[in-house]
Amino acid sequence: MTTAYDFAARTIDGREMSLDAWRGQALLIVNTASKCGFTPQYAGLEALHRRFADQPFEVLGFPCNQFGGQEPGIAAEIAAFCATTFDVSFPMFDKVEVNGPHRHPLYDWLTRQKRGLLGTRSIRWNFTKFLVDREGRVVARYAPQVEPETLEPAIAALL
Repeated sequence: MTTAYDFAARTIDGREMSLDAWRGQALLIVNTASKCGFTPQYAGLEALHRRFADQPFEVLGFPCNQFGGQEPGIAAEIAAFCATTFDVSFPMFDKVEVNGPHRHPLYDWLTRQKRGLLGTRSIRWNFTKFLVDREGRVVARYAPQVEPETLEPAIAALL
């Protein structure tokens, strides 16, 4: 059975990274953007990262420019923005596509595991969130308007 840990992606600093590095940990996987109305959710994601820092949990951010061109920067610009504006310390990856023929394999798998509104696979906007259990299975998909802090009980239940 395929799990989230079977995928790899390029980190924001250009290294190929296997999600197997987080095997045994619950994950919150989020497509992010720096110029979106939901961008302040970076603060909530960082709060979750810090709240569960000593537990088997991690937030993984995947910048995406597919929604209104709201992530136009290159990796270094995105990293600098996240660090200086929201003090982001959770792992960030290089830009990916989450929809369409060039969709990253991780997002192809995530959207097959948990469909969105009316059963669609497509990601509708920035800051769609996938919660993965400690066995690497997707247990929930959350719409962009769901604030990260409200996920704390669901995350705690997986730990």
